[in-house]
Amino acid sequence: MARFIFVTGGVVSSLGKGLAAASLASLLQHHGYKVRIRKLDPYLNVDPGTMSPYEHGEVYVTDDGAETDLDLGHYERFTGVSSKKSDNITSGRVYQDIIKRERKGEYLGGTVQVVPHVTNEIKKFINNDLSGEDFIICEIGGTIGDIESLPFIEAIRQFHYENDTSMSMFIHVTLVPYIASSGELKTKPTQHSVKELRSLGIQPNILLCRADREIPLDQRDKIALFCNVKKNNVIQAINAPTIYEVPINFYNEGLDKRVLEYFSLDVKKSIDLKMWKNVSDSVLNPKGEVNISIVGKYTGLADAYKSLNEALSHGGIYNRVKVKINWIESEDINESNVSKLLSNSNGVLVPGGFGQRGSEGKILAIKFARENNIPYFGICFGMQMAAIEAARNLLNIKDASSSEFGKTKSPVVGLMTEWSKENTVEKRQSNSDLGGTMRLGSYNAIISKGSKAREIYESDTIDERHRHRYEVNSNFCEPLLKKGIIFSGFSPDGLLPEILEIPSHPWFIGVQFHPELKSKPFEPHPLFKSFIGAALEQLNKK
Repeated sequence: MARFIFVTGGVVSSLGKGLAAASLASLLQHHGYKVRIRKLDPYLNVDPGTMSPYEHGEVYVTDDGAETDLDLGHYERFTGVSSKKSDNITSGRVYQDIIKRERKGEYLGGTVQVVPHVTNEIKKFINNDLSGEDFIICEIGGTIGDIESLPFIEAIRQFHYENDTSMSMFIHVTLVPYIASSGELKTKPTQHSVKELRSLGIQPNILLCRADREIPLDQRDKIALFCNVKKNNVIQAINAPTIYEVPINFYNEGLDKRVLEYFSLDVKKSIDLKMWKNVSDSVLNPKGEVNISIVGKYTGLADAYKSLNEALSHGGIYNRVKVKINWIESEDINESNVSKLLSNSNGVLVPGGFGQRGSEGKILAIKFARENNIPYFGICFGMQMAAIEAARNLLNIKDASSSEFGKTKSPVVGLMTEWSKENTVEKRQSNSDLGGTMRLGSYNAIISKGSKAREIYESDTIDERHRHRYEVNSNFCEPLLKKGIIFSGFSPDGLLPEILEIPSHPWFIGVQFHPELKSKPFEPHPLFKSFIGAALEQLNKK
């Protein structure tokens, strides 16, 4: 029977509920249990797919094509368990489903209310699509006291008492700030957060207290006393030098033992965390450093490229080097400064994105990397811009562009309206809802023998996640081939270019998919391993 762990947060956002949930899940896996992690988001968007990266951070895409919260990326990277559509829900999705039913008359003329209709939908989500998991960890987005999160808090309160209370528990992540003027850690924010949570009918069983330094035992005892929590269930969550050290820290603090004891399960005397120790050691004790320039349009918020940051780090872990990222706003690049901005780079990466803003700066960066033999990695939009750059500067098609930017006589990149997937035809229209016009989720690709991509993947067939509306126009493949640019990967039906590369270049690869979404610290993605390796070679040649 599945056991449920509900993770809430208080005082402020960004305390690390997602990392806490992912780290606990990893520890439970090491004890031999099967886990699943879910995210319940209170905002009214149906999903984060149409939200600005500055508003919400990156959009994480699952194999089955769900656009989800970035915390699901943490879940996958820490556990290796692939997330699904059924692992992320928002208030918007809940209300959308309820209103559709109400319009169809499925409530038989009754009044539709937050309780019981909204809370029932949330409870149904918590308990749906399970397949023998021992633990379901549900992270509740937002902070305690937010108006929009109240239905979710009420739903998990009901869930706890409607089912066997011994089969579910509550973990609350809170803040213990250090006040410099008094030279003290303050427990009052935690006390107030727990008081708010208890006023909503939930008594936390474990407190994870975020702090930037050791929390003295007497302070932890004080928190336990005023929050009505057992002393050994007040667990400090001190800032770690790398997120991959968090599972080790929680193990040392006994978080996994406290959870297993609550559920009356046997606790192993010790578990082998060598995997996490090796990862942390590689991050904290690198044998070198490479400079990677990321030329993007959301560089003001690191979370906009969260999975990309981590995947680059994973490539560094594999090559035992620190990856120093140089963030460059693509709108700031012009012909007069591109050399100054990129000449010290050991690698250039242009990530995914949408829209024309900043595209010319990306094209200039790609041209500089191509002409100066700097390893180049183009992801999604970065591949499309590489094709446009080559068409302009190698095929001399000066008006080469993308139909995403408006009408053009030379659409190197355009909107595909029909393609095949698993013996079915998928269609889209330019005037569909934005989510409905994208190729989303996992798709296969066939790689050409003898190509760099084939060498990197060591396979003829790959399976990668996509999130894009526009495709490279295959009519340009043959002309570009004559100029030394090959398309080494295609969709199985041969219609959609998936991988672009330049064999004569030290390392120049563009991919239409998002490989960063499948990279893990203990299993770095092959492309990132190879790209960072190429950057290291470039550094050693200087």
